[in-house]
Amino acid sequence: MSSIGELRTIVRKRGRGRPARDRRPFRHRYPDAKEGYAFMAPWLLGFFGLTVGPMIASLVLSFTNYNLLQAPTFIGLANFQQMFTDQRLLHSLRVTATYVACGVPLQLGFALLVAIVLDKGMKGLTFYRSIFYLPSLLGSSVAVAILWRQVFGKQGLFNWALSFLGIDGPGWISNPSTALGTIIVLHVWTFGSPMVIFLAGLRQIPTMYYEAAQVDGASKLRQFFTITIPLLTPVIFFNLVLQIIGAFQSFTQAYIVSGGKGGPADSTLFYSMYLYEKGFRTFQMGYASAMAWFLLAVIAIITGINFWLSKYWVHYDD
Repeated sequence: MSSIGELRTIVRKRGRGRPARDRRPFRHRYPDAKEGYAFMAPWLLGFFGLTVGPMIASLVLSFTNYNLLQAPTFIGLANFQQMFTDQRLLHSLRVTATYVACGVPLQLGFALLVAIVLDKGMKGLTFYRSIFYLPSLLGSSVAVAILWRQVFGKQGLFNWALSFLGIDGPGWISNPSTALGTIIVLHVWTFGSPMVIFLAGLRQIPTMYYEAAQVDGASKLRQFFTITIPLLTPVIFFNLVLQIIGAFQSFTQAYIVSGGKGGPADSTLFYSMYLYEKGFRTFQMGYASAMAWFLLAVIAIITGINFWLSKYWVHYDD
């Protein structure tokens, strides 16, 4: 019993040493709070009005039958059930998965290659860096997509170049077997953003590692795979996650190149294009909302898998 009493005495003494809780009203403790909220008000209005509000509305509409002209009717999980029997939706998922699986690795590999070349300290580095970054600023624009149709058309620039080799090229965009490939090439061409991130990551690798490897007689190729790649894995992972998320949401390039139809023969029917078709052409807004939430779930699952797998190949300093 004496030990329990001593313990209580110690606890009381420690409690007395703690600072007293400020019981003043919030406006007295933080007199500048009103000004802070006033400066944050535009962002808060935009966040809740343009992001959170539409998200909640689309979640509610995903459980309804809504055509924009009549009041929505609650139908439960019917929209989600219909998705698994919609053959065009499943086809659009396959097209999008092919685009992501081919376009993202090729883009990251090309961006890393260019970043390594620019990291060598060549003259006019700032100019080249700006030129290579320019496609990323224009790659999602309508003008570039229209230009791409002209480049890979039957009488386009690409076939004009092949004609000097005696090759009569097909209409790459009008051919179902090559149309998706032209859009993948367009995606790879917009490598500027990951290139800049790779270049920043390369600048953070200490040169002493390369100097020690040279003393040991390691070749440039061995230095690349034993020093550059392991130390660059956090940057590779960062670019990988961002590019996968962006590729799943691709819309403008395929929409313009295919003339807004996902053709030929639905070969470029991306998931986002099919979602747009259901929502704004056939006015099945409830079904389109369900598709949007399904896409969110797919991206979240793939991102979660990437984070889980990252512990096996991403190496941090600690």
